[in-house]
Amino acid sequence: MSVELQSVPRAAGGIPLLGHALKLWRDPLGFLRSLRDTGDLVEVRLGTMPVYIATSAELIHEVTVNQARCFEKGRLFERLRPLAGNGLATANGDVHRRHRRLIQPMFHPQRITAYAEIMSANAQALVESWEPGQEVELEQVMAEYAIETLASTLFSLDIGLPAVEAVRRNLPVILKNMLVRAASPKFLDRLPIRANRDFDTAAATLRTVIDEVVATTRETGPSDRNDLLTVLLAARDSETGESLTDTEVRDELSTILFAGAETTASALAWTFHELARHPEVEQRLVAEIKEVAGDRPVTIKDVPRLLTVRRVLDEVIRLHGVTLLMRRSTAPVELGGHRLPAGTEVAFSLYAMHRDPGLYHNPDRFDPDRWLPERRATLARQAYIPFGAGNRKCIGDAFVWTEATIALATILARWQLRPVPGHMPREVASAVAHPDRVPMIVLPRDA
Repeated sequence: MSVELQSVPRAAGGIPLLGHALKLWRDPLGFLRSLRDTGDLVEVRLGTMPVYIATSAELIHEVTVNQARCFEKGRLFERLRPLAGNGLATANGDVHRRHRRLIQPMFHPQRITAYAEIMSANAQALVESWEPGQEVELEQVMAEYAIETLASTLFSLDIGLPAVEAVRRNLPVILKNMLVRAASPKFLDRLPIRANRDFDTAAATLRTVIDEVVATTRETGPSDRNDLLTVLLAARDSETGESLTDTEVRDELSTILFAGAETTASALAWTFHELARHPEVEQRLVAEIKEVAGDRPVTIKDVPRLLTVRRVLDEVIRLHGVTLLMRRSTAPVELGGHRLPAGTEVAFSLYAMHRDPGLYHNPDRFDPDRWLPERRATLARQAYIPFGAGNRKCIGDAFVWTEATIALATILARWQLRPVPGHMPREVASAVAHPDRVPMIVLPRDA
Protein backbone atom coordinates (compact mmCIF):
# COMPACT_ATOMS: atom_id res chain seq x y z
CA MET A 1 0.00 0.00 0.00
CA SER A 2 1.14 3.54 -0.71
CA VAL A 3 2.45 5.44 2.31
CA GLU A 4 -0.17 8.13 1.67
CA LEU A 5 -3.00 5.61 2.20
CA GLN A 6 -1.79 3.86 5.34
CA SER A 7 -3.81 6.20 7.56
CA VAL A 8 -7.13 5.32 5.87
CA PRO A 9 -9.14 3.06 8.24
CA ARG A 10 -9.93 -0.42 6.95
CA ALA A 11 -13.38 -2.00 7.26
CA ALA A 12 -13.62 -4.87 9.73
CA GLY A 13 -14.29 -8.45 8.67
CA GLY A 14 -11.94 -9.01 5.74
CA ILE A 15 -10.60 -12.53 5.11
CA PRO A 16 -7.52 -13.76 3.18
CA LEU A 17 -7.81 -13.88 -0.63
CA LEU A 18 -11.47 -12.78 -0.69
CA GLY A 19 -11.07 -9.64 1.41
CA HIS A 20 -14.54 -8.15 2.03
CA ALA A 21 -16.10 -9.76 -1.07
CA LEU A 22 -17.92 -12.33 1.09
CA LYS A 23 -19.47 -9.61 3.29
CA LEU A 24 -20.43 -7.67 0.18
CA TRP A 25 -22.01 -10.79 -1.31
CA ARG A 26 -23.93 -11.78 1.85
CA ASP A 27 -25.30 -8.35 2.80
CA PRO A 28 -24.16 -5.68 0.36
CA LEU A 29 -26.62 -2.99 1.46
CA GLY A 30 -26.01 -3.48 5.17
CA PHE A 31 -22.25 -3.61 4.66
CA LEU A 32 -22.18 -0.42 2.61
CA ARG A 33 -24.32 1.42 5.17
CA SER A 34 -22.08 0.28 8.02
CA LEU A 35 -18.96 1.87 6.54
CA ARG A 36 -19.88 5.42 7.58
CA ASP A 37 -19.26 4.35 11.20
CA THR A 38 -15.62 3.65 10.27
CA GLY A 39 -14.92 6.99 8.59
CA ASP A 40 -15.54 9.34 5.67
CA LEU A 41 -13.04 7.32 3.60
CA VAL A 42 -12.74 3.59 4.27
CA GLU A 43 -10.51 0.90 2.78
CA VAL A 44 -12.31 -2.23 1.56
CA ARG A 45 -10.68 -5.22 -0.14
CA LEU A 46 -12.24 -6.87 -3.19
CA GLY A 47 -10.15 -9.99 -3.23
CA THR A 48 -6.67 -8.61 -2.64
CA MET A 49 -7.36 -5.27 -4.36
CA PRO A 50 -7.91 -2.23 -2.13
CA VAL A 51 -10.88 0.03 -2.87
CA TYR A 52 -11.41 3.27 -0.95
CA ILE A 53 -15.09 3.99 -0.30
CA ALA A 54 -16.23 7.57 0.22
CA THR A 55 -19.13 7.55 2.69
CA SER A 56 -19.91 11.27 3.14
CA ALA A 57 -21.83 13.55 0.78
CA GLU A 58 -18.92 15.98 0.79
CA LEU A 59 -16.37 13.42 -0.42
CA ILE A 60 -18.77 11.97 -2.99
CA HIS A 61 -19.25 15.52 -4.34
CA GLU A 62 -15.47 15.87 -4.55
CA VAL A 63 -15.21 12.69 -6.64
CA THR A 64 -18.19 13.33 -8.92
CA VAL A 65 -17.99 17.12 -9.37
CA ASN A 66 -15.14 19.13 -7.87
CA GLN A 67 -12.34 16.74 -8.86
CA ALA A 68 -14.19 14.77 -11.53
CA ARG A 69 -11.50 15.42 -14.15
CA CYS A 70 -9.02 13.51 -11.97
CA PHE A 71 -11.10 10.33 -12.16
CA GLU A 72 -12.14 7.83 -14.82
CA LYS A 73 -14.49 4.87 -14.64
CA GLY A 74 -12.99 2.25 -12.35
CA ARG A 75 -12.87 -1.50 -11.94
CA LEU A 76 -16.62 -1.99 -11.47
CA PHE A 77 -17.30 -0.62 -14.94
CA GLU A 78 -14.41 -2.55 -16.50
CA ARG A 79 -16.07 -5.72 -15.21
CA LEU A 80 -19.28 -4.59 -16.95
CA ARG A 81 -17.52 -4.00 -20.27
CA PRO A 82 -18.35 -7.51 -21.61
CA LEU A 83 -22.00 -6.41 -21.28
CA ALA A 84 -22.02 -2.74 -22.19
CA GLY A 85 -18.88 -2.63 -24.33
CA ASN A 86 -17.51 0.89 -24.48
CA GLY A 87 -20.83 2.70 -24.03
CA LEU A 88 -21.42 5.80 -21.92
CA ALA A 89 -21.44 3.81 -18.68
CA THR A 90 -17.94 2.40 -19.23
CA ALA A 91 -16.19 4.81 -21.63
CA ASN A 92 -13.54 7.26 -20.50
CA GLY A 93 -12.00 10.51 -21.69
CA ASP A 94 -12.51 11.61 -25.27
CA VAL A 95 -14.65 8.58 -26.13
CA HIS A 96 -17.09 9.43 -23.34
CA ARG A 97 -17.27 13.11 -24.31
CA ARG A 98 -17.81 12.29 -28.00
CA HIS A 99 -20.52 9.72 -27.31
CA ARG A 100 -22.29 12.02 -24.86
CA ARG A 101 -22.39 14.79 -27.49
CA LEU A 102 -23.91 12.36 -29.97
CA ILE A 103 -26.45 10.85 -27.59
CA GLN A 104 -27.57 13.94 -25.68
CA PRO A 105 -30.01 15.01 -28.46
CA MET A 106 -31.73 11.61 -28.16
CA PHE A 107 -33.06 12.78 -24.77
CA HIS A 108 -34.07 16.29 -25.83
CA PRO A 109 -37.49 17.32 -24.44
CA GLN A 110 -39.04 17.01 -27.92
CA ARG A 111 -37.96 13.37 -28.14
CA ILE A 112 -39.11 12.68 -24.57
CA THR A 113 -42.51 13.98 -25.70
CA ALA A 114 -42.57 11.40 -28.50
CA TYR A 115 -41.46 8.62 -26.14
CA ALA A 116 -44.18 9.67 -23.66
CA GLU A 117 -46.86 8.61 -26.13
CA ILE A 118 -45.38 5.09 -26.12
CA MET A 119 -45.11 5.12 -22.32
CA SER A 120 -48.76 6.14 -21.98
CA ALA A 121 -49.97 3.59 -24.53
CA ASN A 122 -48.07 0.79 -22.80
CA ALA A 123 -49.38 1.84 -19.38
CA GLN A 124 -52.95 1.93 -20.75
CA ALA A 125 -52.49 -1.55 -22.23
CA LEU A 126 -51.25 -2.79 -18.86
CA VAL A 127 -54.23 -1.48 -16.86
CA GLU A 128 -56.63 -2.84 -19.48
CA SER A 129 -55.08 -6.31 -19.11
CA TRP A 130 -55.90 -6.67 -15.39
CA GLU A 131 -59.06 -8.16 -13.89
CA PRO A 132 -60.62 -7.27 -10.52
CA GLY A 133 -59.22 -9.51 -7.78
CA GLN A 134 -56.29 -10.65 -9.92
CA GLU A 135 -53.02 -11.38 -8.11
CA VAL A 136 -49.93 -9.98 -9.82
CA GLU A 137 -46.19 -10.19 -9.11
CA LEU A 138 -45.78 -6.44 -9.32
CA GLU A 139 -41.97 -6.30 -9.48
CA GLN A 140 -42.04 -8.65 -12.45
CA VAL A 141 -44.94 -6.79 -14.10
CA MET A 142 -43.20 -3.43 -13.71
CA ALA A 143 -39.98 -4.90 -15.12
CA GLU A 144 -41.92 -6.16 -18.14
CA TYR A 145 -43.49 -2.73 -18.58
CA ALA A 146 -40.12 -0.95 -18.37
CA ILE A 147 -38.45 -3.39 -20.77
CA GLU A 148 -41.36 -3.19 -23.22
CA THR A 149 -41.23 0.61 -23.18
CA LEU A 150 -37.46 0.71 -23.62
CA ALA A 151 -37.56 -1.84 -26.41
CA SER A 152 -40.38 0.04 -28.15
CA THR A 153 -38.39 3.28 -28.13
CA LEU A 154 -35.05 1.66 -29.01
CA PHE A 155 -36.17 -0.52 -31.92
CA SER A 156 -38.77 -0.11 -34.63
CA LEU A 157 -41.35 -2.87 -34.40
CA ASP A 158 -40.89 -4.16 -37.94
CA ILE A 159 -37.13 -4.75 -37.65
CA GLY A 160 -36.54 -4.99 -33.90
CA LEU A 161 -38.93 -7.75 -32.87
CA PRO A 162 -36.10 -10.30 -32.29
CA ALA A 163 -34.27 -7.75 -30.13
CA VAL A 164 -37.43 -6.98 -28.15
CA GLU A 165 -37.93 -10.68 -27.44
CA ALA A 166 -34.26 -11.14 -26.52
CA VAL A 167 -34.40 -8.18 -24.14
CA ARG A 168 -37.53 -9.51 -22.43
CA ARG A 169 -35.95 -12.92 -21.97
CA ASN A 170 -32.33 -12.12 -21.12
CA LEU A 171 -32.19 -8.73 -19.42
CA PRO A 172 -33.73 -9.93 -16.11
CA VAL A 173 -31.11 -12.70 -15.89
CA ILE A 174 -28.27 -10.19 -16.42
CA LEU A 175 -29.59 -7.67 -13.89
CA LYS A 176 -30.05 -10.38 -11.26
CA ASN A 177 -26.34 -11.22 -11.23
CA MET A 178 -24.73 -7.96 -12.40
CA LEU A 179 -23.59 -6.30 -9.14
CA VAL A 180 -22.13 -9.36 -7.42
CA ARG A 181 -20.36 -10.33 -10.65
CA ALA A 182 -18.86 -6.87 -11.07
CA ALA A 183 -17.67 -6.53 -7.46
CA SER A 184 -16.26 -10.06 -7.08
CA PRO A 185 -12.71 -11.20 -7.85
CA LYS A 186 -12.43 -12.11 -11.52
CA PHE A 187 -11.35 -15.72 -10.91
CA LEU A 188 -14.85 -16.45 -9.55
CA ASP A 189 -16.24 -15.89 -13.07
CA ARG A 190 -14.77 -19.24 -14.11
CA LEU A 191 -16.51 -21.30 -11.44
CA PRO A 192 -18.85 -23.81 -13.15
CA ILE A 193 -21.96 -22.69 -11.28
CA ARG A 194 -25.41 -21.97 -12.67
CA ALA A 195 -25.26 -18.21 -11.96
CA ASN A 196 -22.16 -17.88 -14.14
CA ARG A 197 -23.59 -20.03 -16.94
CA ASP A 198 -26.89 -18.14 -16.98
CA PHE A 199 -25.17 -14.76 -16.93
CA ASP A 200 -22.70 -15.59 -19.72
CA THR A 201 -25.39 -17.13 -21.94
CA ALA A 202 -27.83 -14.23 -21.47
CA ALA A 203 -25.14 -11.59 -22.11
CA ALA A 204 -23.84 -13.32 -25.25
CA THR A 205 -27.35 -13.86 -26.63
CA LEU A 206 -28.37 -10.25 -26.09
CA ARG A 207 -25.19 -8.88 -27.70
CA THR A 208 -25.61 -11.16 -30.74
CA VAL A 209 -29.26 -10.27 -31.32
CA ILE A 210 -28.67 -6.52 -30.98
CA ASP A 211 -25.71 -6.80 -33.37
CA GLU A 212 -27.97 -8.47 -35.94
CA VAL A 213 -30.69 -5.82 -35.61
CA VAL A 214 -28.14 -3.00 -35.90
CA ALA A 215 -26.68 -4.56 -39.06
CA THR A 216 -30.14 -5.11 -40.57
CA THR A 217 -31.20 -1.53 -39.84
CA ARG A 218 -27.95 -0.21 -41.34
CA GLU A 219 -28.51 -2.27 -44.51
CA THR A 220 -32.04 -0.94 -45.03
CA GLY A 221 -30.62 2.58 -45.36
CA PRO A 222 -32.19 5.90 -44.36
CA SER A 223 -35.82 5.87 -43.22
CA ASP A 224 -38.37 8.04 -41.46
CA ARG A 225 -38.44 5.73 -38.42
CA ASN A 226 -38.03 7.60 -35.13
CA ASP A 227 -36.70 4.83 -32.91
CA LEU A 228 -33.43 5.37 -31.02
CA LEU A 229 -31.53 2.82 -33.09
CA THR A 230 -32.30 4.62 -36.35
CA VAL A 231 -31.45 8.00 -34.81
CA LEU A 232 -28.15 6.68 -33.40
CA LEU A 233 -27.12 5.27 -36.77
CA ALA A 234 -27.81 8.63 -38.43
CA ALA A 235 -26.15 10.80 -35.75
CA ARG A 236 -23.10 12.88 -36.64
CA ASP A 237 -20.69 14.47 -34.17
CA SER A 238 -21.11 18.25 -34.37
CA GLU A 239 -17.34 18.77 -33.92
CA THR A 240 -15.82 15.98 -36.01
CA GLY A 241 -18.63 14.97 -38.38
CA GLU A 242 -18.02 11.33 -37.44
CA SER A 243 -20.78 8.80 -36.83
CA LEU A 244 -20.89 5.81 -34.49
CA THR A 245 -19.76 2.40 -35.70
CA ASP A 246 -22.18 -0.53 -35.48
CA THR A 247 -20.31 -1.83 -32.43
CA GLU A 248 -20.54 1.57 -30.73
CA VAL A 249 -24.27 1.72 -31.47
CA ARG A 250 -24.71 -1.77 -29.98
CA ASP A 251 -22.80 -0.71 -26.86
CA GLU A 252 -24.93 2.40 -26.35
CA LEU A 253 -28.19 0.48 -26.84
CA SER A 254 -27.02 -2.09 -24.28
CA THR A 255 -26.07 0.65 -21.83
CA ILE A 256 -29.49 2.29 -22.11
CA LEU A 257 -31.18 -1.06 -21.50
CA PHE A 258 -29.14 -1.86 -18.40
CA ALA A 259 -29.46 1.65 -16.98
CA GLY A 260 -33.14 2.19 -17.66
CA ALA A 261 -34.99 -1.07 -17.09
CA GLU A 262 -34.24 -1.85 -13.47
CA THR A 263 -34.42 1.73 -12.18
CA THR A 264 -37.97 2.28 -13.43
CA ALA A 265 -39.25 -1.17 -12.48
CA SER A 266 -37.82 -0.96 -8.97
CA ALA A 267 -39.13 2.55 -8.34
CA LEU A 268 -42.65 1.64 -9.43
CA ALA A 269 -42.78 -1.63 -7.49
CA TRP A 270 -41.54 0.03 -4.28
CA THR A 271 -43.97 2.92 -4.78
CA PHE A 272 -47.05 0.68 -4.83
CA HIS A 273 -45.72 -1.19 -1.81
CA GLU A 274 -45.34 2.07 0.13
CA LEU A 275 -48.72 3.44 -0.98
CA ALA A 276 -50.43 0.29 0.31
CA ARG A 277 -48.80 0.96 3.69
CA HIS A 278 -49.65 4.68 3.61
CA PRO A 279 -53.24 5.00 2.27
CA GLU A 280 -53.39 8.69 3.18
CA VAL A 281 -50.54 9.36 0.71
CA GLU A 282 -52.31 7.29 -1.94
CA GLN A 283 -55.50 9.33 -1.46
CA ARG A 284 -53.56 12.56 -2.03
CA LEU A 285 -51.99 11.12 -5.19
CA VAL A 286 -55.32 9.97 -6.62
CA ALA A 287 -56.90 13.36 -5.92
CA GLU A 288 -54.02 15.12 -7.69
CA ILE A 289 -54.19 12.80 -10.71
CA LYS A 290 -57.97 13.35 -11.01
CA GLU A 291 -57.51 17.11 -10.78
CA VAL A 292 -54.72 17.23 -13.38
CA ALA A 293 -55.80 14.58 -15.91
CA GLY A 294 -59.44 13.87 -15.13
CA ASP A 295 -60.58 10.72 -16.95
CA ARG A 296 -58.32 11.10 -19.97
CA PRO A 297 -54.93 9.37 -20.48
CA VAL A 298 -51.95 11.01 -18.76
CA THR A 299 -49.75 12.97 -21.19
CA ILE A 300 -46.33 14.59 -21.13
CA LYS A 301 -47.97 17.97 -20.37
CA ASP A 302 -49.35 16.54 -17.12
CA VAL A 303 -45.99 15.36 -15.79
CA PRO A 304 -44.69 18.70 -14.38
CA ARG A 305 -48.08 19.36 -12.76
CA LEU A 306 -48.09 16.07 -10.80
CA LEU A 307 -46.03 17.51 -7.93
CA THR A 308 -47.14 15.02 -5.28
CA VAL A 309 -46.33 12.14 -7.62
CA ARG A 310 -42.84 13.58 -8.05
CA ARG A 311 -42.34 13.85 -4.28
CA VAL A 312 -43.40 10.21 -3.80
CA LEU A 313 -41.02 9.03 -6.52
CA ASP A 314 -38.20 11.15 -5.07
CA GLU A 315 -38.70 9.51 -1.70
CA VAL A 316 -38.86 5.98 -3.13
CA ILE A 317 -35.69 6.49 -5.17
CA ARG A 318 -33.95 7.98 -2.13
CA LEU A 319 -34.80 4.89 -0.08
CA HIS A 320 -33.93 2.31 -2.75
CA GLY A 321 -31.32 3.92 -4.96
CA VAL A 322 -28.09 3.10 -6.78
CA THR A 323 -26.09 0.52 -4.85
CA LEU A 324 -22.45 1.12 -5.83
CA LEU A 325 -20.43 3.24 -8.27
CA MET A 326 -16.67 3.31 -8.79
CA ARG A 327 -14.01 5.64 -10.14
CA ARG A 328 -10.23 5.38 -10.62
CA SER A 329 -7.92 8.34 -10.05
CA THR A 330 -5.91 9.37 -13.11
CA ALA A 331 -3.70 11.78 -11.16
CA PRO A 332 -2.79 12.28 -7.48
CA VAL A 333 -5.77 13.75 -5.60
CA GLU A 334 -6.51 14.93 -2.08
CA LEU A 335 -9.61 13.31 -0.60
CA GLY A 336 -10.73 13.67 3.00
CA GLY A 337 -7.26 14.65 4.17
CA HIS A 338 -5.63 11.67 2.43
CA ARG A 339 -3.46 11.87 -0.67
CA LEU A 340 -4.47 9.25 -3.24
CA PRO A 341 -1.93 8.37 -5.93
CA ALA A 342 -2.94 7.88 -9.56
CA GLY A 343 -4.56 4.49 -10.14
CA THR A 344 -6.43 4.37 -6.82
CA GLU A 345 -9.88 2.76 -6.95
CA VAL A 346 -12.54 4.88 -5.22
CA ALA A 347 -16.18 3.83 -4.72
CA PHE A 348 -19.34 5.29 -3.23
CA SER A 349 -22.90 4.16 -2.57
CA LEU A 350 -25.77 6.54 -3.28
CA TYR A 351 -28.06 4.09 -1.47
CA ALA A 352 -26.00 4.41 1.72
CA MET A 353 -25.58 8.19 1.38
CA HIS A 354 -29.32 8.74 0.93
CA ARG A 355 -29.95 6.89 4.21
CA ASP A 356 -27.35 8.82 6.19
CA PRO A 357 -28.91 10.05 9.48
CA GLY A 358 -26.54 13.01 9.35
CA LEU A 359 -28.33 14.17 6.18
CA TYR A 360 -31.91 12.98 6.70
CA HIS A 361 -34.08 12.94 9.80
CA ASN A 362 -35.37 9.41 10.41
CA PRO A 363 -33.73 8.27 7.14
CA ASP A 364 -35.40 4.84 6.90
CA ARG A 365 -38.92 6.33 7.10
CA PHE A 366 -41.02 6.80 3.97
CA ASP A 367 -41.87 10.51 4.11
CA PRO A 368 -42.68 12.18 0.76
CA ASP A 369 -43.31 15.48 2.55
CA ARG A 370 -39.59 15.83 3.19
CA TRP A 371 -39.54 16.99 -0.47
CA LEU A 372 -41.93 19.89 0.08
CA PRO A 373 -40.11 23.06 -1.02
CA GLU A 374 -39.70 24.48 2.50
CA ARG A 375 -38.21 21.21 3.82
CA ARG A 376 -36.16 20.42 0.74
CA ALA A 377 -34.47 23.83 1.04
CA THR A 378 -32.91 22.70 4.35
CA LEU A 379 -31.05 19.80 2.72
CA ALA A 380 -27.43 20.17 1.67
CA ARG A 381 -27.19 20.71 -2.09
CA GLN A 382 -25.24 17.48 -2.62
CA ALA A 383 -27.39 15.35 -0.27
CA TYR A 384 -29.66 13.95 -2.99
CA ILE A 385 -28.21 12.82 -6.32
CA PRO A 386 -30.45 9.93 -7.49
CA PHE A 387 -28.89 9.83 -10.96
CA GLY A 388 -25.36 10.83 -10.02
CA ALA A 389 -23.75 14.24 -10.50
CA GLY A 390 -21.27 16.08 -12.66
CA ASN A 391 -20.24 15.04 -16.15
CA ARG A 392 -21.16 11.41 -15.41
CA LYS A 393 -24.75 12.11 -14.38
CA CYS A 394 -27.17 9.69 -16.02
CA ILE A 395 -28.14 11.05 -19.42
CA GLY A 396 -31.59 9.43 -19.32
CA ASP A 397 -32.91 10.83 -16.03
CA ALA A 398 -35.73 12.79 -17.71
CA PHE A 399 -36.79 9.61 -19.56
CA VAL A 400 -37.03 7.67 -16.28
CA TRP A 401 -38.92 10.41 -14.42
CA THR A 402 -41.41 10.75 -17.28
CA GLU A 403 -41.92 7.01 -17.65
CA ALA A 404 -42.41 6.39 -13.92
CA THR A 405 -44.78 9.35 -13.53
CA ILE A 406 -47.00 8.35 -16.46
CA ALA A 407 -47.13 4.69 -15.40
CA LEU A 408 -47.90 5.49 -11.75
CA ALA A 409 -50.61 8.02 -12.60
CA THR A 410 -52.21 5.75 -15.20
CA ILE A 411 -52.39 2.75 -12.86
CA LEU A 412 -53.58 4.69 -9.78
CA ALA A 413 -56.41 6.33 -11.71
CA ARG A 414 -57.86 2.91 -12.52
CA TRP A 415 -56.75 0.46 -9.81
CA GLN A 416 -55.78 0.19 -6.18
CA LEU A 417 -53.20 -2.47 -5.35
CA ARG A 418 -53.15 -4.25 -2.02
CA PRO A 419 -50.45 -6.62 -0.71
CA VAL A 420 -50.95 -10.36 -0.66
CA PRO A 421 -50.73 -11.42 3.02
CA GLY A 422 -47.68 -13.34 4.12
CA HIS A 423 -44.86 -11.62 2.24
CA MET A 424 -42.90 -8.49 3.08
CA PRO A 425 -40.72 -7.32 0.14
CA ARG A 426 -36.99 -7.61 0.80
CA GLU A 427 -34.31 -5.42 -0.75
CA VAL A 428 -32.01 -7.16 -3.23
CA ALA A 429 -28.84 -5.40 -4.33
CA SER A 430 -28.28 -5.05 -8.04
CA ALA A 431 -27.70 -1.81 -9.93
CA VAL A 432 -30.30 -0.45 -7.49
CA ALA A 433 -31.87 -1.88 -4.34
CA HIS A 434 -34.87 -3.55 -5.97
CA PRO A 435 -37.51 -5.70 -4.22
CA ASP A 436 -37.35 -9.47 -4.37
CA ARG A 437 -41.11 -9.88 -4.84
CA VAL A 438 -44.12 -7.61 -4.50
CA PRO A 439 -47.22 -9.84 -4.80
CA MET A 440 -50.33 -7.64 -4.89
CA ILE A 441 -54.07 -7.94 -5.53
CA VAL A 442 -55.66 -5.64 -8.11
CA LEU A 443 -58.92 -3.94 -7.03
CA PRO A 444 -60.98 -1.41 -9.00
CA ARG A 445 -60.41 2.18 -7.89
CA ASP A 446 -64.14 2.98 -7.82
CA ALA A 447 -64.81 0.11 -5.44
